[in-house]
Amino acid sequence: MNNNHDLLIKRLFPEELPSPAELEKKYPPRSLAETTMVTRVAPSPTGFVHFGGLYASLISERLAHQSSGIFILRIEDTDKKREVAGTAELFAHSLKQYGIINDEGLNEKSEEIGNYGPYKQSERSAIYHAYIKDLLQQGKAYPCFATTEELEALRNQQETMGDRSGYYGRFATWREKSTEEALAALDKGFKPVIRLKSPGNFQNKIMVDDLLIGKREMPENDQDIVIMKSDGLPTYHFAHAVDDHLMRTTHVIRGNEWFPSLPLHLQLFSILGWKAPVYAHLAPIQKIDNGNKRKLSKRKDQEADLSYYKKAGYPEEAVIEYLLNLANSNFEDWRREHLDTDNGEFVLSLKKLAKSNGPLFDLIKLTDISKEIIAKMNADEVLERSLVWAKEFDQDLAKRLESDTAYSRQILNIEREGAIKPRKDISRWSEIGEEIEYFYDDDFTVEASLKQEILNEIEPNQAKLIIQDFLSTYNIEDGQEEWFDKLKVVAEKHGYAGNNKEYKASPDKYKGQVGTVAKLLRILLTGRTQTPNLCAIMQVMGQKRVEKRLREI
Repeated sequence: MNNNHDLLIKRLFPEELPSPAELEKKYPPRSLAETTMVTRVAPSPTGFVHFGGLYASLISERLAHQSSGIFILRIEDTDKKREVAGTAELFAHSLKQYGIINDEGLNEKSEEIGNYGPYKQSERSAIYHAYIKDLLQQGKAYPCFATTEELEALRNQQETMGDRSGYYGRFATWREKSTEEALAALDKGFKPVIRLKSPGNFQNKIMVDDLLIGKREMPENDQDIVIMKSDGLPTYHFAHAVDDHLMRTTHVIRGNEWFPSLPLHLQLFSILGWKAPVYAHLAPIQKIDNGNKRKLSKRKDQEADLSYYKKAGYPEEAVIEYLLNLANSNFEDWRREHLDTDNGEFVLSLKKLAKSNGPLFDLIKLTDISKEIIAKMNADEVLERSLVWAKEFDQDLAKRLESDTAYSRQILNIEREGAIKPRKDISRWSEIGEEIEYFYDDDFTVEASLKQEILNEIEPNQAKLIIQDFLSTYNIEDGQEEWFDKLKVVAEKHGYAGNNKEYKASPDKYKGQVGTVAKLLRILLTGRTQTPNLCAIMQVMGQKRVEKRLREI
């Protein structure tokens, strides 16, 4: 290289930079078995945490740890214009909250762990500059001073001529500019971008092999893409190659929107003299919209924002189990055969991931999974978890639960601990408030229409007599069998069949059946026609509250 070329590089990178050899020594290959996977997730902190981001993180983490490998959280924060403060920390906290543990990178305490950092791209400028400087020295990259207006004119020209858009071949106007012209532009105060001098030919076809998409023939990259912006920060294309090499990533698992860039990325690794990682491009999660499938959208769908699930009160483990269902269809069968086994024991398979059409989002399925998970919890856990949720999203519920925690626990334990079939009517912590409100007197009412509904079935004066007879024998210590036997005696005394079978056999003989009498009690006590076990509800409410409500007919 001539002296002017050295001067140009020095003016572009005046700071002292490490050499590529020094960086290779600082970030040596990991001492891992050949089958061990090093994976990463690399979000851009430009907004909320996307549901699909958690999906990709779970898959990357599980595959790494199944192979006794390493999972990295790297923050790709080079797009400073779009960066939203706190998003990187939110992503790290979300991974921890959902039980996805990264071995390196940013953790939930906003600390960096691991020996291959920094793990924020904005703090790795010297590393990128070192390799870009080396490419310039080898003549594999060059400064480009093309203005926005010039690039726009170039696009218009290509469109008019029917050519492919982009900066390549004869359209790469700065590719063959002299060193002197570049120095002159610097003298005028212009700030260049640095472009890759692509050795590719678009007419050539290369074979790429993706773990999910399979083998595909694609055009070789001939675009002189920007590898460093005028602000000194690298583009995603260049930064991800440098980071994945130095962090010794073995498998890049990312969204299939990046698949068209694969020839470029493989070319970058080749130019830099590195072995490329194995790529697996995930099909995005789909949603049915007006009868058609489309990608779950952060602009259109509230379910795309991970905070939606937290606000709704879905247990984190329910979300993870649902994502495992989306990832591998055999997870559901595995769960049926391993009812009480931690889902960490499930072996996730890359081969069983969706290849082209992404998995279909189904909120009903998530809700069903959530019901099953909450049904397995004991009362203390339900109280603790719902209280944590309520303190953040429903202060009134939090106060109610904390006003008498022993009473709250009793309420939440109805049809739970020791039950042959635990209740499965709660799918989210946000449903707790409505489920328990009738246990409290401060805002308890029975809607007039509901009271009238039962009084249309049982004449008011007779209803009062039924209540009077029931309370004369009711003992709060009665178990389910004794309680029901007493209810039957009262029902039969007032002309109601002791069971539905008797009533159906001779409907003209009875005013109704014992269920009608139970409905009377249920409405007066809870203001509802459907509830968990009525005997248990009455035991929790206590004798005084039961008597007061029943006598208010």
